[in-house]
Amino acid sequence: MSSAETIGQASDPQPRRRLSRQERHRQLVDVAWQVVREEGTEALTLPRLAERANIAKPVVYDHFGTRSGLLAVLYQDFDARQSEIMDAAFQASEPTLEGRASVIASSYVDCVLFQGREIPGVIASLAGSPELEEIKREYQAVFMEKCRTMLAPFAGDIAGAGLRAMLGAAEALSYAAATGEITAAQAQAELYETIVAMVARNARGGTP
Repeated sequence: MSSAETIGQASDPQPRRRLSRQERHRQLVDVAWQVVREEGTEALTLPRLAERANIAKPVVYDHFGTRSGLLAVLYQDFDARQSEIMDAAFQASEPTLEGRASVIASSYVDCVLFQGREIPGVIASLAGSPELEEIKREYQAVFMEKCRTMLAPFAGDIAGAGLRAMLGAAEALSYAAATGEITAAQAQAELYETIVAMVARNARGGTP
């Protein structure tokens, strides 16, 4: 065998490993976030995702079915990351109102900032579909119930109106931080004060 042949064989690329379905799904979700980040939510279609991921369109349709299905998966991915961050912070926090309020405020803002400017566009797109809006409400309900449980030792049973107001503040402040309107520290501090004030009103029997 000539030296040229030997060099040629040594330089042959290794065969590409076939991704498992789970690995492919994760890859497509990551590419979808990248599309939203670079091109905006409106640019995210299944054909565009297939193009960016350099795979056949039927593969993408097999994973998500429709654009609405893809948006739902992105929101679920965001929610799972938020829950993971919040649960870890909760385990490491002090069992005080200050500690719990800090966990909620920092976790929510940190998760939105981790995802970047793309998550507001995804959430806005969810509002355009009754099915997706229902998914969003379900995950919001889980988040609010988790907050209710964390704060219950200091305020008793917090009414839904107070939790809904807290969630609204969390969304607005986090997205303002994501777009650079305010800093992350400012968003966390303001949300922290909102949570503490909500608990104080509830504890003294005021209107949440």
